[in-house]
Amino acid sequence: MNKLKKNFLYNITYQILILIIPLITTPYLSRVIGAKGVGIYSYTYSIVYYFMLLTLLGINNYGNRSVAKVREDKDKLSHTFWSIYSLQLFMGIIMLLIYFTYVYFIGARYVNIALIQSLFIISSILDINWLFFGLEEFKVTITRNTTVKLLSIVLIFIFVKTSNDLWKYVLIMSGTTVISQMLLWFFLKGRINFVRVCLKDIVKHIKPVLVLFVPVIAVSLYKIMDKIMMGLMTDMVEVGYYEQAEKIINIPISIVTALGTVMLPRISHLAAKKDIKSILKYIAKSEDFMMFLAYPFCLGLICISKTFVPIFMGDSFAKSAILINYLSVTIIFVSFANVIRKQYLVPMERDKDFMISVLGGACINLIINALLIPKYKSIGACIGTIFAEIFVMSYQCIAVRKELPVMQYIRKSLSFFAKALIMFIFTYSLNYIQLSSIFKIIFQISLGIIIYFCLNIKYINSIINFNKIFGRFYK
Repeated sequence: MNKLKKNFLYNITYQILILIIPLITTPYLSRVIGAKGVGIYSYTYSIVYYFMLLTLLGINNYGNRSVAKVREDKDKLSHTFWSIYSLQLFMGIIMLLIYFTYVYFIGARYVNIALIQSLFIISSILDINWLFFGLEEFKVTITRNTTVKLLSIVLIFIFVKTSNDLWKYVLIMSGTTVISQMLLWFFLKGRINFVRVCLKDIVKHIKPVLVLFVPVIAVSLYKIMDKIMMGLMTDMVEVGYYEQAEKIINIPISIVTALGTVMLPRISHLAAKKDIKSILKYIAKSEDFMMFLAYPFCLGLICISKTFVPIFMGDSFAKSAILINYLSVTIIFVSFANVIRKQYLVPMERDKDFMISVLGGACINLIINALLIPKYKSIGACIGTIFAEIFVMSYQCIAVRKELPVMQYIRKSLSFFAKALIMFIFTYSLNYIQLSSIFKIIFQISLGIIIYFCLNIKYINSIINFNKIFGRFYK
């Protein structure tokens, strides 16, 4: 099995773990710390998240791409790493100082929780995942992340017992993230050498990093700002409903976008070699695979949400089921655009198009949020997110229409939508049958998988061949 297949399997395995973790912790935390506790965590994290973004700027994508281009030359690789990381370290120290100023002198809400959240900024200072992604060494990062996340689950069940233990939950989440990032530094030996870099070496990275930072901060405006705006315009309970719904939506999104993370360094390497033919082949296969997964995830969540949420989170989170129905639609737009973004715009250095698309999405989201959140609360935030994702996908597709056969990708994906719709009709009809809630959900999921599998047997056989899992996905 070649390196690309292994990396995809590593990443999809990790995403399955990410899927399982919320299934374990969310029901427990929903009942123990409640909607308000979840809302406070989400609100304070949303604020510290911006300081994390300012620490990393656009380094995750830029560093990944830069490392991929020079990974065959250890001297160039070492020089590239240390010059980029020096910029990251400088920004991190500045952000840490500004954050403490905000907490102590400006007047942060929930000061004690906000102070504990500062550990996330330290984790961003230590974050060098972009180096290993650029080297296509996903096993290193995934093995470490898996171990630390399993540790966090154990600690949550041991120490978080009541709503008064919210600070312990925050400490576990932020502290284990710091540990996770620290562990990566032990793997640097043998991969890069320590080299001194001058100010000129660091400064040359500022402009391209800032160009890629603009879309990062723009995306955050409709991924994170929603919660801050709700916290200011409504209350922490509404933030809690939204946070838990988003956790469920992020499970399938993390799975369908796992391929983009794996493909970015590979496409960047091919772009440096100007191998456009291979790039187009990968993108076509990726779009097929993304939409094959996205449609059933979207319709499947809508089908089971009303029954699933009360069992999973408790009756107090019933509104989260409604939010899941709204946010499920975004799975389709995010999945399609993720391939365009991660496998063409970023590796081909089409940073301007990427930047304009997400800035437009952010503006649309902020305007709709400001208009709808005061009246419709968390539902208004969902509507803003949907329109933002539609704009981002539409603009990116228009931007690449002369280089990529976008309409061909869309037409081909409609067959997956039709089959997912057939699956939905059969599984949704079970909502009207009198069964126990748990048995009904199991029955719906099982029936949905069987129906969708049978309807797509030809496509599944073409990528799996039933003899070697994922063996023919990328030749």
